[in-house]
Amino acid sequence: MPPATLHNLLLDRLPPDDRAAVVAASTPFPFELGHVFAEAGDPVGHVYFVLRGIISAVADMQDGRTVETFMVGREGVTTPGAVHVPARTWSRLVGQSAGDALRIEAPRLRVLCEERRELRRLIALYAAGLQGELEQSGACNALHKAEQRFAKWLLRCHDRLDGDTLHLTQEYLASLLGSQRTTVNEAAQALQKAGAISYSRGRVTILDRAALERAACECYPNGRRSSLEIPSPE
Repeated sequence: MPPATLHNLLLDRLPPDDRAAVVAASTPFPFELGHVFAEAGDPVGHVYFVLRGIISAVADMQDGRTVETFMVGREGVTTPGAVHVPARTWSRLVGQSAGDALRIEAPRLRVLCEERRELRRLIALYAAGLQGELEQSGACNALHKAEQRFAKWLLRCHDRLDGDTLHLTQEYLASLLGSQRTTVNEAAQALQKAGAISYSRGRVTILDRAALERAACECYPNGRRSSLEIPSPE
């Protein structure tokens, strides 16, 4: 896979020789909805630069409930902390939608980061932004209404996927949002009534993005600035 075909925003910002080095050390990895990349506690053996689709980090509680803690799309890379030291995953990594990624062995990526300053810098900046998003999400989940969080989550998906239609069941949405099916259904109906989306049988189509942004909480623009927009060096 030559560098020109990449659609990962982090890799696209690398100098051509750094990008080519990552591609040469990687293998294409197509994945389906529901594919489990790692369970919580697994050693990080591979790191994935997402080209298309979304990989979610999902926390599983002892009572069987689950909630998404963050998502990675074409803007970033899974488990960025593993580029510095051997690490384990904190959450289950699962394909939220079908897609493609570049898979690279974590030890190999660590070597490349030691050799290539700009690669190391960009991944560190992405990791810092992701940390900021996680901190914002902690406050969001505790303080904001389900409808606001649902609108934020749809916008985050829309940022990372091509097209305006998402194929997601109520059960799947409820598990990712840590809510009951009835709560998700009520939130979806409210957004549909506002003209922001259409929602039927696991199919969500974004009709009016501006309306969806108005319905979302303040955490959407804050989170978008963190992990989706890598700052330039000072």
